[in-house]
Amino acid sequence: MPELPEVETIARSLNHAADRVFNHPGSQNYRSGVIGSTICSCDIQWERTIAKPDAKSFCAQVAGQSIHEVVRRGKFIQFKLNDGFMICHLRMSGDIRVEPDRPDSIQKHDRIVLHFKDGSRLVFNDPRKFGRFWLVDDPQTVFDALGPEPFSSELTPPRLLEMLHRRKRSIKTLLMDQTFLAGLGNIYTDEALHLARIHPLQRSDTLSMEDADQLLKSIREVLRDGIRRNGASIDWVYRGGDFQNHFKVYQRTGKPCLTCGFPIERIVHGQRGTHFCPNCQKKL
Repeated sequence: MPELPEVETIARSLNHAADRVFNHPGSQNYRSGVIGSTICSCDIQWERTIAKPDAKSFCAQVAGQSIHEVVRRGKFIQFKLNDGFMICHLRMSGDIRVEPDRPDSIQKHDRIVLHFKDGSRLVFNDPRKFGRFWLVDDPQTVFDALGPEPFSSELTPPRLLEMLHRRKRSIKTLLMDQTFLAGLGNIYTDEALHLARIHPLQRSDTLSMEDADQLLKSIREVLRDGIRRNGASIDWVYRGGDFQNHFKVYQRTGKPCLTCGFPIERIVHGQRGTHFCPNCQKKL
C-alpha cells in the first residue's frame, strides 16, 4: 500500500498547472498536472470504486467542474473542485496517471476515467479493486477518524508521549493505526523505529519522554527522506522513487545492520512482516 511519501509524491505531481507539458518516454507529450483542468465527462469501469455518492451521481456532479488544488491528508488525495471536494484513497494497488485522452488506450485495471476539456484525462488504475473515491461538501466527513499529521506543528514530543501512554499497545501496530497517526505504513514504521532504536514490540505506555522525542524526530526524518526520494518503488504500486535503495531494515532480513553489523531479523506481528535489528532495538 502506498504510504505518506508515495501519496505525497503523486499529489505533488498532480498539483501542477495543466499547461505544464512534459515529454513522456515512448509516448506523445502529456500534461503532468491537473490544476485548472475542467472535467467534461466521467467513465466508471468499476462502480464500487465510488464510495459516495453512487456512480451515476458522481459522474453527473463532477462534469463541468474544474480542479483548483490537490493536497494529501494521511494516505488520501484531496482534489478541490468548484463545488465540493473529490477524495481518493489508493488502498493496496491504486495508482493515478494523467495522459492524452485516446479511446484505444484504456488499460485492463482502469476503474475511473475523468476526461478533461483540453484533451487529456486522469485515470485511476487499481488491480485489486480496493481503492475508493468520494465526492463530498466537507472533506472532514471522510477524514474525521484520522489521527494528526506527522509534520503537524501541534504534534510535539509531550503530546506524542501523552498519546502513546493513552494506548497500551505495541508501538509497531500503534504507529500503523491511522486513527493514531496518519500516513505511516509498514515500510516507514520499520525504518523509523530502527532509527529511534525502539523495538517494534515495545509497549507504547512504557516509552519515556526521551523515547517520544527521538521517535518523533525519526518518523519525520524517514518521511522527509522518502519524500525527497519520491517514495519507494518495490512493486507495481510504487513508481519512480528510489527510497528502496536506502532501506536500513525493511526487506533486509539476514543482512547486516548498517549501524552495528548485527543480522536484521523479521517477525510477523499483527499479521504484518516486521523488520528490526535485535542489537540496536532491544526490547525493555
